[in-house]
Amino acid sequence: MSLSVFLALLLAALMHASWNALIKVRIDRFASISITSLGMGLVAVPVLPFVAVPPLHIWPWIVGSVIIHIGYRLFLVRAYAAGDLAQTYPLARGTAPLMTAIGAMVLNGEVPSHLAMIGIALLSCGTILMSLRGGLLIGSINRAAVGYALLTAVLISAYTLTDGNGARSASTATSYAAWLFVCNGFTATLIGFGARGKALLSVIALEWKVGLLAGILSATSYWIAMWAMTKAPIASVAALREISILFALVISVLALGEKATRWRVAAAACIVAGAVALRLG
Repeated sequence: MSLSVFLALLLAALMHASWNALIKVRIDRFASISITSLGMGLVAVPVLPFVAVPPLHIWPWIVGSVIIHIGYRLFLVRAYAAGDLAQTYPLARGTAPLMTAIGAMVLNGEVPSHLAMIGIALLSCGTILMSLRGGLLIGSINRAAVGYALLTAVLISAYTLTDGNGARSASTATSYAAWLFVCNGFTATLIGFGARGKALLSVIALEWKVGLLAGILSATSYWIAMWAMTKAPIASVAALREISILFALVISVLALGEKATRWRVAAAACIVAGAVALRLG
C-alpha cells in the first residue's frame, strides 16, 4: 500500500470515528443515522453536475449497495438497542474485515500478502478487544446483541465488496460515490419518514446541523475509502478503515471523559501494530 493511500485512509478513519461519536451522543440513533444519510446525499448533490452519469452496467452495484445499506442501518440500530454500544459496534467492525478478506479472495481473487494478512488479523483482534471495555467479557453480551452485531458485520463486508467493485468499474470513484450517496440518502429519508412520519421532521429541525456535519464527515470518509479501493486491495483498505476505533478511543477519552483502561490500551497497541503491518505489506 502506497504512503499516499495509507495517509488518506488514516484521515478517513479519523472522520469515520468523528461522525460515529456524533451519533453516539444522540438519544434517537435511528433518526440520527437517517439524518446522516440524508446529509450525505445533500453533500453529494452539488457534485453531480461535475461527474459522469453512471452507465447501465454500474447501476446494479449502486442499487445493490443501497439495499445492503438499508439492512446495515436496521441491524446496527437493533444491535445498539440490544447491547452496549461500546461493545456491539467494535464487535461488528472487528469481524467485518476478516469477512471482507475472505470475500475478496473468493470473488476478486485478491490474496493479501502474508504481512498484510497479519495486519488484517491484528486490526480485527484489536478492534474486537476494544469491545472488552472495562474488562468485561464478550460472553457478557446477550445473544441478541451478538447476533445483530455479526449480521451487521456481514452487511459491512457486503457493501464494502459491492462498492469496491462498483467504484473500480465506474469511470471514477467520485462519480460512483456521488450517485450512491444521493440514492442512498433519498432511500434512507423515505424509510425514515415511513417509520416515523412527521415526527422525523421535528428531529430534523433540532438535529439538522449535527446531521449535516455527520453527513459531510461520513461522505468524505467513505469516498476516500472507495477511491483507495481502486488503488489497493479491498481487504487491506477495509481493515485499515477500522483504525477509526483507535481514533474513537482518543475522542472518548479527551472529549467524552471516558477512561483508557488496560484492555483498551492493549487493543490500541494491537490496532497500531496491524496498521504498521498493512503499510509494510
